[in-house]
Amino acid sequence: MDVFSAAPHHDVLVLVIQVAILLLVARTMGEIAQRLNQPSVVGEILAGIILGPSLIAGFFPGVGEWIIPQTATQGYLLEVVSLIGAMFLLLITGLETDIRLIKRHARTAMGVSGGGIIVTFATGFVLGQNLPDFLLADTGERLVFSLFVATALSISAIPVIAKVLMDLNLMRRDVGQTIIAAGMSDDTIGWILLSIVAGIASGESVTAGSVLQIVGSVLAFMLVSFTVGRWMVKKLLAYVQDQVKSADRLLTLVVVLTFLWGAITQALNLEAVLGAFVMGILFGMMPRLPDEVHHKLESIALGIFAPIFFAVAGLKVNVINLFEPRLLIITGIVILIATVGKIVGTYMGARFIGKKDHWTSLSFGAGLNARGAMEIIIATIGLRLGILSQDMFSIIVVMAMATSLMAPSALKWVLSKVEMGAEEEERLKKEEMEAGSIVAGIHRVLLPVRRRETAPDKRSTQSLESQILARLGQQNDLSVTLMTVAQKGNKQECEKYLDELGKMFEGIEVTKKVVADVQPDKAILEEVEKDYDLLVLGATEKEPGRRHLFSSFIDYMVRVAPCPVMIVQPYDDQETWNPKRILVPTNGTAASNNAAELAFALARNNQSCEVTGMNVMEAESRSERPYRLSGELGVSKAEIAKELVGELKERGNAYNVNTEAVVESGEEVEVVVNDFARRNDIDLMILGTNIRPGSHRLYLGPRVENMLEDAKCAVVVFNT
Repeated sequence: MDVFSAAPHHDVLVLVIQVAILLLVARTMGEIAQRLNQPSVVGEILAGIILGPSLIAGFFPGVGEWIIPQTATQGYLLEVVSLIGAMFLLLITGLETDIRLIKRHARTAMGVSGGGIIVTFATGFVLGQNLPDFLLADTGERLVFSLFVATALSISAIPVIAKVLMDLNLMRRDVGQTIIAAGMSDDTIGWILLSIVAGIASGESVTAGSVLQIVGSVLAFMLVSFTVGRWMVKKLLAYVQDQVKSADRLLTLVVVLTFLWGAITQALNLEAVLGAFVMGILFGMMPRLPDEVHHKLESIALGIFAPIFFAVAGLKVNVINLFEPRLLIITGIVILIATVGKIVGTYMGARFIGKKDHWTSLSFGAGLNARGAMEIIIATIGLRLGILSQDMFSIIVVMAMATSLMAPSALKWVLSKVEMGAEEEERLKKEEMEAGSIVAGIHRVLLPVRRRETAPDKRSTQSLESQILARLGQQNDLSVTLMTVAQKGNKQECEKYLDELGKMFEGIEVTKKVVADVQPDKAILEEVEKDYDLLVLGATEKEPGRRHLFSSFIDYMVRVAPCPVMIVQPYDDQETWNPKRILVPTNGTAASNNAAELAFALARNNQSCEVTGMNVMEAESRSERPYRLSGELGVSKAEIAKELVGELKERGNAYNVNTEAVVESGEEVEVVVNDFARRNDIDLMILGTNIRPGSHRLYLGPRVENMLEDAKCAVVVFNT
């Protein structure tokens, strides 16, 4: 039995130097590429070519010894780092993949993929049949050689495509998601073809049964991943999020499962990057995963490992060997046939199956033409199996790099001629607005409740909260945790109550927790510290002359909660609650803007619901006196008020929400607001607040407190 031991000291030293040089040069070249309005991936690949045998390592062998692996062990070590980069990049790609968006474009994606595979495979096979004998490792295996060339030309490189789409800010575009979906299909089919060809080359008998076995293993992996795998990810995410307290625990979970899934696909004779991609999709479907984890993974992948991965790919290219006229011509022919085959195939699929226009159809070929490092992996396999000669290996590698370098510029040029549809433009505009919105970032919600003797479907604060969250859930992927603190001996009753209450949250992922604790505030605070985006509290107490704004419990929770808090105060005279008119008093602060975002989220997809943004000018403040702006007399306060509500109205209209802008004046803001609410049949008032300095009681300002006291409708206080 071999004893486990570290790599030789010198090999480790070389690896450390290689990583430092490759990362530095790749990031530098990526920066230069971006300054030249090119995606950074172009510079990162060129970094490897510049450092490799084509230039520096070729002209300065002494330097090249520290950049190019000189032994098998050095090669293995650098390949491992490169593989980690590819897996991280595919993980990010999976997280960015929108399954619902892909479903809407499934027909186009399958047409593009099918057309690209069929045409490219056919042209590649014909090319392989007509290439000179000296490019074959074994002239007696022309059929295997042709099948291998056809397979190599068919596969696209999702890592390169994904990086190009990210660099060009196209990942969220319809065309970007369709390209990713088609690329995933291309690679899956390509890996199946590669397994078959490799089986033939290794002398294994390839029958219809063995082909079906390979196809079945891929389909079974996908089926298990999106059923059992999804269930497992959901359970593990909930457990780690709730029970583990270590820093970056969720980051660790994502990385562990990514490599586990990569190991499964590697064991199935596919590629580990496929497992990483699927795991990214699974985590992207989990609303409980905080955005912070996504950002950390992006930093690790795009800032460290992906540049190394692309630089290593470029490092393997030696263009000097191809300067021989005969090889140069053949290389040009291979690049031409690979490019034309992919563009023609994808164009036909998009036009005749996807029913897309001319320029959009061309854009799919421009994106999917990138072969990248996946092609290099395939070429390496062909070299190892004795299918390719060294010259043919170099030709395929150069073709892979050339198509990868062509893709960004081609895609950028073609998309400049693609007219964006109204639906896509509206979706992207909304996503841009939501990028900095606190409300859009709400995915995990904690709703503490008390067990009541009445059924939860009766009129209660919980029913109001559930309706608000149900509306919010139509816009955001929500995961709601219903929590109650049980007293000794009534745990079963509490569980039954939560089961009944959970039925009110139709279409929302609901988790139920019964905690035995004598201190409810302590138990809830411990729970809300577990990566929640929002804490929802019901304000039912209205004690005359009370010292607290809501109650001692609610006031304390609002003051100490580590996340935004929504306090729901119902109005007793409302027998039913289906808000048609929502009022948002605004003064232009971030808090009032957050309240407006919440109102828009509740009113979207409901044409009968209207949001009113209202600014009140106090009469005694001499509102017509002009403000001094930048040392010169500026606009009046009335004009500023109109501008504030006008901006709110414009934002609401962008969300397709019926929005009204109102400016009122009066001696007391709260009196004007509540009077307006009564006169205009307002169903819900949303007040945006920030905690203000105060004593042991919650202090949100006299105006907010007076509005809450005198309101004749339901009120939501959104404290951010």
